[in-house]
Amino acid sequence: MRAACGAFSFSALPELAMTVPVQPFIAVVPARLASTRLPNKPLADIGGKPMVVRVAERAKASGAQQVLIASDARSVLDAARDHGFEAVLTRADHPSGTDRLAEVATQYGWSDDTIVVNVQGDEPLIDPALVCDVASHLAAHPECAIATAAHPITAPEEIFSPNVVKVVLDARGVALYFSRAPIPWARDAWQPHWSPARLDLAAMPAPGATVYRHIGLYAYRAKFLRSYPTLEHSPIEQVEALEQLRAMWHGERIAVLVTAEAPAPGVDTPADLARVQALYRP
Repeated sequence: MRAACGAFSFSALPELAMTVPVQPFIAVVPARLASTRLPNKPLADIGGKPMVVRVAERAKASGAQQVLIASDARSVLDAARDHGFEAVLTRADHPSGTDRLAEVATQYGWSDDTIVVNVQGDEPLIDPALVCDVASHLAAHPECAIATAAHPITAPEEIFSPNVVKVVLDARGVALYFSRAPIPWARDAWQPHWSPARLDLAAMPAPGATVYRHIGLYAYRAKFLRSYPTLEHSPIEQVEALEQLRAMWHGERIAVLVTAEAPAPGVDTPADLARVQALYRP
C-alpha cells in the first residue's frame, strides 16, 4: 500500500510542490565525479543548475526534514552550497553509495531509528512522492531495516534481461530474494520454450504470476547504516552483483513498496543527459 505522501506530475517541471511525509526522514544524495560513461556527471548542466542540485531539489520536495549532498569531490560540495544545500565531505574509497551513507550517518550521529533515504545523484527526475512513500513504508514496517520499491513487469525482454533486477515478495510484502535472473521461474509456461542454447522471447507466454522489477531507491534505519560496512560480503551478493543481498544474507529484512509503474529513468549516458536537458528547455 502506498503511503499518502502526495502526488507528483512531470508537467510541473521545473517547479515542485512540497509533499507531506507521514514521518520525518532525512534524504542523502551521494555523488561522486568518477563515471566512465559520463565524466563529471554530478556537475552536468540541467536547465542552468548542476544535476546533483536538481536531484537535491526533488529530495527537498519529498518533504525530507533535512537534505544532504555527500561527496568526495570539493567541486560537488561547492556546487551544492552555492545553491543553498547542505553538503558533507566523505572518503574517496567507498565502494558503494550505501557505504557513503554509512559514513554520513556515523558523522552526524543520528538516532538508531532515524530513517535515511538514499536518493541517487543521477536521478534528476525522481518522483518526490516516491521518495516520501519509501520512507513512510519503512516507518510502517518496524521489523525491517530497509525499504525499497518495485513495480510489475510483463515484457519478456525485461523479465529475461540480466540488467533488470527482479524481486520476489512474501505474503507481507517483504523481499524473499533479488536476482538478475527471471524470478519467480514459471516452470510450466516457460520450460518448453527455454534451452541453454536458445531463448525464444517471442514465444514466451505470460508467466502466470506477477514478476516485479526492483526500483533502486532505498530507505534505511540509521542503526543498520552504521553497521553495514562491518558486514562480511556474502557469496550471493558477489555472484549476483547486488549489494542488497548482503543485508539479506545477514538476516536483515527489506520491505518492498509496490508501485503501479516504473519511475522516470536516471542518467547514465550522454543520450540520457540530453533527454533530461530537453525537459528543462522553455
